Amino acid sequence: MKLKDLETMINEQEATVDSRYVGAALPALLRKTYLWMAFAMIITGIVAYGMATVTYTAADGSTLPIAFKIFQSRGTFWILFIAELGMVFTLSARIMRLSLPTATLLFIAYSAVNGVMLSAIFLVYTMQSIASAFFVTAATFGAMSLYGYFTKSSLDGLSKYLTMGLVGLIIAIVVNIFLHNGMLNLIISSVAVVLFTILTAYDTQKIKIMLALQPDAGEAAQRVALLGALSLYLDFINLFIYILQFFGGRNN
Repeated sequence: MKLKDLETMINEQEATVDSRYVGAALPALLRKTYLWMAFAMIITGIVAYGMATVTYTAADGSTLPIAFKIFQSRGTFWILFIAELGMVFTLSARIMRLSLPTATLLFIAYSAVNGVMLSAIFLVYTMQSIASAFFVTAATFGAMSLYGYFTKSSLDGLSKYLTMGLVGLIIAIVVNIFLHNGMLNLIISSVAVVLFTILTAYDTQKIKIMLALQPDAGEAAQRVALLGALSLYLDFINLFIYILQFFGGRNN
């Protein structure tokens, strides 16, 4: 949907619905969206850091992070990976059929499991690299989200190119799992940073349009806001991961 179509639909709604609902719902729902996203980011960060710093004693007497034990076990890793995919697909496809408390709990659970998976970055990269990548990601995400919200240009035409880019990125990642090619990995990271930077603006505009069409801030509208929070959360996390690869400060 283009911005011109959005304005037409809002004008039509204002002709038949009390204008207070159209005016009040959007800012309230947007606040919900970004609060949910921020809450999920906090959960992910706490879980990831905790898994990487809380230790256990191995059979040989050495002290290791819990995250190390998880990534040592292929079975545990794949269980978590499949659970993560299952939760995000369930939220994306069935959120309007779930109750708001159920959808919210599922989102919280997903952010926690994602934190477990992301704990690996604390084993691989230095804290300085992680902090630098986070601040660069936050600045990039903030700038592109603001652009997506305030731009008068419709970003709808980017949809098919972004979809093709995501499909191509996934294929390249799968291929490089077998090739272990450093140059290809650098190209993948570069493309991914550009892709998720643009996706941040695109998703922000799309979320704004979806929320602007909600007549109130009821449960159905809040489920839409929660879905928007999931989209922005995924954009931020993916952008952070690929930016982190450029900083490259690895632990010994």
